[in-house]
Amino acid sequence: MTAGQPGIVIIGVGNEYRSDDGAGIAVARRLRAIFPKGVTILEESGEGAALMQAWQGATCVMLVDAVRSGASPGTIHRLDARAAPMPAGFFHYSTHAFSVAEAVELARSLDQLPPHLIVYGIEGANFAAGIELSPAVEQAVEVMVERLAQKIQAAVDNFT
Repeated sequence: MTAGQPGIVIIGVGNEYRSDDGAGIAVARRLRAIFPKGVTILEESGEGAALMQAWQGATCVMLVDAVRSGASPGTIHRLDARAAPMPAGFFHYSTHAFSVAEAVELARSLDQLPPHLIVYGIEGANFAAGIELSPAVEQAVEVMVERLAQKIQAAVDNFT
């Protein structure tokens, strides 16, 4: 974070070459086009240490990743990491060796969670090799971009 920045970090997690696993990356890229300055928007593979480094010093973190929980493809899940432990099974199908849930729980045990950490999971349908998102996930990405753009703008307005 640079001096004067509000400490808002958006993290898109995933692998854009594994179809729906690229949902978090797609959200980050679209938000970066809307907020080219003033908000830190990162793309991460989901490696735990890198995630913990990415949110270090942030006040408000919103993380988006693909999940597979058995819900309908395109379902958007919202988890407040400060309120309760992350359900490890949500991110089990993820291509990340050290899952988002494990990174959050390690940070919790080390007392290194940011003051506000919201994790959004977009229910995926297809995690095979490929660069296209399935239609339901593409639609959910658009919903997430719109929803997060509003939240980001409100957070920026609160800091200014």
